[in-house]
Amino acid sequence: MMAFATFCVLLISLLLVGISGLFYININSIINGIGGKNEIAVFLNNDTSPDRVGEFGSQLSAIDAVGDVVYVSKEEALNNMTASMPDYNVIFESLEGDNPLPDGYRIKVKNYDDVANVVAQISAMPDVKKVNASYDFVDFLRQLRRILTVIAGAIIIALVVVSMIMISNTTKASVFARREEIQIMKYVGATDGFIRTPFFVEGMVTGAFSGIGAFILTWFGYRAVYKIIFGQVELMNVIGVGSLIPFSDIQIYVGAAYIAAGAFVGAVGSVFCTRRHIDV
Repeated sequence: MMAFATFCVLLISLLLVGISGLFYININSIINGIGGKNEIAVFLNNDTSPDRVGEFGSQLSAIDAVGDVVYVSKEEALNNMTASMPDYNVIFESLEGDNPLPDGYRIKVKNYDDVANVVAQISAMPDVKKVNASYDFVDFLRQLRRILTVIAGAIIIALVVVSMIMISNTTKASVFARREEIQIMKYVGATDGFIRTPFFVEGMVTGAFSGIGAFILTWFGYRAVYKIIFGQVELMNVIGVGSLIPFSDIQIYVGAAYIAAGAFVGAVGSVFCTRRHIDV
C-alpha cells in the first residue's frame, strides 16, 4: 500500500511539473509564431530603375534574419489601397493614371528580436525611401514573453518544491512502515549499503513506473487538447497553424524526462529516508 501511495504521489507530481513545462513551451512557441507574422514594409525611391528593384529583392533575401520577401509594385499597392478604401474612389479616380505610390517589398523576420537590426540594415541600403516596422507590436511580444517566462518559472519551481515535500513524506512513511525489518537486519550485521540497496531498487522501479503512467496520461490529454484547438480554424489563423507543437515531435523527450525524473527522485528519496532507521 505504501509503495502504491508513493507511485500515486510521484505520478501526480510528475504530471503537475510536466504539464506546466509543456504549457510554457507551447506558449513560447505561440508567441514566436505570432511574432513571425510581423511584417516590415520597405519603400523604394520613385526613380529606382526596374533592374535595381529586382536586384534589391535579392539583397533582402540575402539577409540571414529575413524570411519571406514579397515584391509589391506601385500598381498593386494602388489597387490594394483602392479596394480597402471604397469611400475615396473619387480621389483615386482624380489621379488619372498618375500613380504616386512607390515600389516596395513586404518582408518577414524569422525572429522578432532581430527586427531592429534588420530595419537598420535595410535603411542603410541605397534607393531606400522609407522603412516601416511595428515596433510597438514587437515590444509587446518581448514584454509578454518576459512576463510569461517569470510566471512559468515561478510556477514550475513551486510545483517542484511541493512535489519534493509530498514525495519525501510519502517515502518516509513507506520506510517507517518497515523500520522493524531494517533494525533487525542491522542487528544481525547487515551493512548500510546492503540495507539501502533494495530500497534504492524499489524506489527507482516505482519512480520509473510513475513516469510511464504520467507519460501515458500526458499523451492522451495533450492529443485531446491539441485536437480541440486545431479544430478552431479562426484561433489557429491567429496563433499560426505551426505554433502549437504536435506531441509526436516531442514524445520521446517527454517520455525520457518523465521516466528519468521519476526513477531518480524515487531512488534517491528512498535511500535518504532510510538513514534515520539505519542508525540504531
